[in-house]
Amino acid sequence: MSATIVNFINGKLAPSRSKRTSPVFNPATGEQTGTLGLASAEDVNAAVSAARKAFPGWANTTPLRRARILNRFLRILEDRIDQLAEVITAEHGKVLSDARGEIQRGMEVVEFATGAPQLLKGEMTEDVGTRVDSHSVRQPLGVVTGITPFNFPAMVPMWMFPVALACGNTFVLKPSERDPSASLIMAEWLKEAGLPDGVFNVVQGDKEVVDALITNPDVVAVSFVGSTPIARYIYETATSHGKRCQALGGAKNHMIVMPDADMDQAVDALMGAAYGSAGERCMAISVAVPVGKTTAERLIEKLAPKVRALNIGPGTDPEAEMGPLVTKQHLEKVRSYIDAGVAEGAKLVVDGRDFRRQGYEKGYFVGGTLFDNVTKDMKIYREEIFGPVLAVSRAASYDDAAGLINSHELANGTAIFTRDGDAAREFAHQIQVGMVGINVPIPVPMAFHSFGGWKASLFGDHHMHGPEGVRFYTKLKTITTRWPTGIRAGAEFVMPTMS
Repeated sequence: MSATIVNFINGKLAPSRSKRTSPVFNPATGEQTGTLGLASAEDVNAAVSAARKAFPGWANTTPLRRARILNRFLRILEDRIDQLAEVITAEHGKVLSDARGEIQRGMEVVEFATGAPQLLKGEMTEDVGTRVDSHSVRQPLGVVTGITPFNFPAMVPMWMFPVALACGNTFVLKPSERDPSASLIMAEWLKEAGLPDGVFNVVQGDKEVVDALITNPDVVAVSFVGSTPIARYIYETATSHGKRCQALGGAKNHMIVMPDADMDQAVDALMGAAYGSAGERCMAISVAVPVGKTTAERLIEKLAPKVRALNIGPGTDPEAEMGPLVTKQHLEKVRSYIDAGVAEGAKLVVDGRDFRRQGYEKGYFVGGTLFDNVTKDMKIYREEIFGPVLAVSRAASYDDAAGLINSHELANGTAIFTRDGDAAREFAHQIQVGMVGINVPIPVPMAFHSFGGWKASLFGDHHMHGPEGVRFYTKLKTITTRWPTGIRAGAEFVMPTMS
């Protein structure tokens, strides 16, 4: 009998008032483990109403007290990281070590957010005019919402709500319907840490719930991570309803391998960056760009046997390096991309379509796949596959490699492997991508910097977490002050100049 997964509204678990449901599966076995009650518009309105009612009290709670609650939440996460990781692995499929890793990266944002008293300090200038002072403050927005993807059910929500809460906002989270349980655990732990009822809410659902959130008049800001078409839709819909929005879209991340690169280091980096989490990462490297024929041949020679030797199994297997894909539908989609690559003439060096794991025949497994001689007109190059499929696109020169990256519409992350400081500096300075790694394959910024891509990988003006996150979740107010001094100059009818 599968468990029923519900909402979390105003400090309590709340079954959906809708009769619509969605199954939740264990990707390693293909067995249904839960039934998700999809929220109704009434449920969404109840969550937003609870957040709106909680907002004045939370906004007027001192930043230090808000930080202390987040600190207690951080301690709970540290103590129970394995419990949360097991839930993520059961619903997403990623190996336990990777699940723990995503929680750890999310915890770093919580840790950053506990610095709210420092982060929210404004500026002060005395005597901007005669006996006139000016100062600025950052104040919370109100009710904000986060709509998050399946691939990081703990980390991506923690990119959003810790900063939002630290800044004094109240929050409504809509997690992925594919792995929804982690959000409820975090909601319970936030309450245990002392967060007042209504400050953090969870509504489970699909597009119907998303639309209800991003058009609700009491929601003032929307954060989203997902595919580019949906990010564009979220951004356009939310902003047309007068909301602030940051919508992070898809990626096609390239890694240039220069002739002078440490090839063993580059190959190890590609293995983790392309096949870790079964490639279901927005920062996964999906295109390797070796410069020169000799570099390409060396790369393929060293890479292919490692791809064939990947240890693939259920996420609970401590020896597994890669788990299954998240759903049967996504498995079929990834296989169709491999079919398309073959049909379009790419060289299939390692074929993962027929991978099977004994005892897990009904799981959503695909083996690591490697293509060579991939050109930019091919579907497997143009589109985000979101699976363990690495394309090798050869370049004759550094300029050709950089041009390949700059011409792609998706510009989330990129990397170069080289020993040449000039090439590295040129790459970092000129490449038109939001996050850049120099001999670092997945350049996800630490929590005190901000995360976000360029071009069709980000819609909106603000990146996530770090200083940009604080700016997104606050509005600036500037106050100019003059106290009576007994000196009166009479009415002035010109623009004040402070002269």
